[in-house]
Amino acid sequence: MSENMIACNLTFDEINKLADKVENGKLSKIKIKNGDCEVVIEKENKMPPPPMPMMPAVGVPAAAPAAEVQENAPVEKTISGNVVKAPIVGTYYSKPGPDKAPFVEVGSTVKKGDVLMIIESMKLMNEVQSEFDGVVKEILVSDGTAVEFDQPVMIIE
Repeated sequence: MSENMIACNLTFDEINKLADKVENGKLSKIKIKNGDCEVVIEKENKMPPPPMPMMPAVGVPAAAPAAEVQENAPVEKTISGNVVKAPIVGTYYSKPGPDKAPFVEVGSTVKKGDVLMIIESMKLMNEVQSEFDGVVKEILVSDGTAVEFDQPVMIIE
């Protein structure tokens, strides 16, 4: 073998030219096999792998209502009353079951300790009780939607 012969009957210059084609071209990999000899030239992946989501897609839609509430912050300041916030991340339910009546509706009178909603988190149904006496003025989320921790859910006057 001559000094110019590197592997699989290819010279160093030929291997360099192939490497340039992979690096600068549309090819991502070249594999040359000649008997027992094998040369593989592969483009380095400079893109980091996509991040793995910490939670299922449930977290993605939940961000939108939170952003809307923040955008409407000046309007929220003019609203009088007590804001009931989600104590945990989960899914908001206004009633104890699909065929049951809602715990509260707009206009309902509530006392401290009354159940206002259920938030399902990790397959556990968590009843959320009122911390205030008053009348439900507004419900800010729809039944069955995802809520984030500390997200405003309803207003009691």
